[in-house]
Amino acid sequence: MSGKGKVKVGIIGSRFEADIHAESFRLMPEEAEVVAVASPTPGNAEKLAKRYEIPRVFTDYKQMLLEKDIEMVTITAPNRLHAQMTVDIARAGKHVVCEKPLCMTLEEADVMIDTCRKEGVLLMYAEELFFTPKYVKAKEMADQGAFGKIYLVKQSEKHFGPHGDWFWDVEQSGGGVFMDMGCHGIAFCYWFLGRPKIKNVFCQMGTYVHTDKTKGEDNSICILEFAGGAVGMIEDSWARRGGMDDCIEIYGEGGVTYADLHMGNALPTFSAHGYGYAVEKAPTTKGWTYPVFEELWNYGFPQEMHHFARCVRGKEKPQATGEDGRLVQEVLYAGYQSAGAGRKIELPFRPEGVQRPVDLWYEPIT
Repeated sequence: MSGKGKVKVGIIGSRFEADIHAESFRLMPEEAEVVAVASPTPGNAEKLAKRYEIPRVFTDYKQMLLEKDIEMVTITAPNRLHAQMTVDIARAGKHVVCEKPLCMTLEEADVMIDTCRKEGVLLMYAEELFFTPKYVKAKEMADQGAFGKIYLVKQSEKHFGPHGDWFWDVEQSGGGVFMDMGCHGIAFCYWFLGRPKIKNVFCQMGTYVHTDKTKGEDNSICILEFAGGAVGMIEDSWARRGGMDDCIEIYGEGGVTYADLHMGNALPTFSAHGYGYAVEKAPTTKGWTYPVFEELWNYGFPQEMHHFARCVRGKEKPQATGEDGRLVQEVLYAGYQSAGAGRKIELPFRPEGVQRPVDLWYEPIT
């Protein structure tokens, strides 16, 4: 690897999130370029490669790791594969960008962090809410004292369910909507408040709509209590009809701010006939819809990948690390335990032998 010029990137995966990664690098091409994609699904990698003019295609990611010029690899595979892929990437001497959640267990998280440290590569945790322009602006104002002492940070993400089939399968995902999207809210509240110690976790969850599709929860509410007195409230749903809802609310003794990720960047539209695409997770484009523009930019994905490439070149320090992902993993554990046990769970919380976080909801540790 030359250490100069654009960072050469390989992507593992070929579906929804892989498409986001490829498009994000295309939108901000100054620091990096995607040169390879790997997916075992017949034809999928070829389709992605054709769409984004990616020159190399592999059906085995381990073969892609033999390419000497590749410096950074992004993982968009199912959660159960994250740990082994990270270890393999690190041992190949390449930097890692791992999609959320970091992995399935705390034991896996520790192995991922330790291996990357031993091999001298970066383990970067793909949490795009750290880069979402509206949310970054809200944090900038908070850090400048706009709201005084903050006592409540709320984050919610709700829609009618994920794109990929594997998300519904707890064997591959480790849990339901809390595992899928609660990890965003945990990371966001922690980051927004300046990474204070999390004292305890209280969660309620249930499967209200998709009992035929998953053994995981499709709606969750989580409350975090931080050292210093602030509270984080995280609401997530796969049971909300009508497309995507993604919002934050910040409350302080001296002010308040609200940010709706989509509505401020949408065009209220009525169509009797329907049209191509409105917004992520929108089930239809007939009737009233709210098509967005510059969607990935508003989410923060291009800025995130641009930042990670700059980290590889030593131009910036990672804003989202493996350690951040591990903390989120611990809170996920505590959240499922809380929902199963019906009480607050104090941190640190590290039960032994947990295979899937959702198991702590089914049978909480006594």
